[in-house]
Amino acid sequence: MIFSDTVCQLGEGALWHPEEGALYWFDILGKRLFRHDGSRQRDWRFDEMVSAAGWIDRGRLLIASETRLFVFDTAREEEEDVIALESDRDAFRSNDGRADPWGGFWCSTMRKNEDGAGGAIYRFYKGELRALYEDLSIPNSISFAPGGAYAYFADTPTRKIMRVTLDEDGWPADEPDVFVDLSQESLNPDGSVVDRQGNLWNAQWGAGRVACYNPDGQFMTAIGLAAGQVSCPAFGGPDFATLYVTSAAKNAPEDDQLAGVTFAVPTGFKGQEAHRVAL
Repeated sequence: MIFSDTVCQLGEGALWHPEEGALYWFDILGKRLFRHDGSRQRDWRFDEMVSAAGWIDRGRLLIASETRLFVFDTAREEEEDVIALESDRDAFRSNDGRADPWGGFWCSTMRKNEDGAGGAIYRFYKGELRALYEDLSIPNSISFAPGGAYAYFADTPTRKIMRVTLDEDGWPADEPDVFVDLSQESLNPDGSVVDRQGNLWNAQWGAGRVACYNPDGQFMTAIGLAAGQVSCPAFGGPDFATLYVTSAAKNAPEDDQLAGVTFAVPTGFKGQEAHRVAL
């Protein structure tokens, strides 16, 4: 099912706001944020690329951009800077991001031209922005197990989804290990989300599907979508059983007529509520 037929050059950052009952997502290359509550869609344009968000309260988001984290008030259309994010590196931009169970916000950076490493994953928590993993190419799949036992992430070109144990404050407690290795199938892990049962749902760029893996990393099922370049899933809807999935039109094959639209698929599974960002 097509949720929004607006074509995004690089759709990303799907986020269901549990208090508003609405889906937010981005077109990174279009420098736009979208919101759709099932009946009405609106959007906002920015002066730089924006890619990921966490919800603070009704009407306010923490957004990751090329140069900073900032609070955006959607009603007043006002921005308030929070902290710089690689503002001295013009060749880089933000990419994936998600709030953690402690109210922290994890976000990643990468090269705008997608050529080479130098990207990183950060955690913003209690006013501090700390680098967690560095020298990455296209960091993605930031997501969290129920209760916060684990965090997941991927560097897409490695074709591996990693898992790391978190301590009582939500910081990595050990070295990450391989949760799912997709290299044998030549699949590219993009964004991920974890449901209430601890199953990880991964959008696989170029494969036109979101695949589900159980808490042991075993393949369970996959949802096929009518766009190849799927990018980021998020659970939402009244019962959190609908999976919303963004996609990208950039460099899509000519016969990929739905490239860039945003989908909504009933799953039979229930997702977690997106965690609130604490400032």
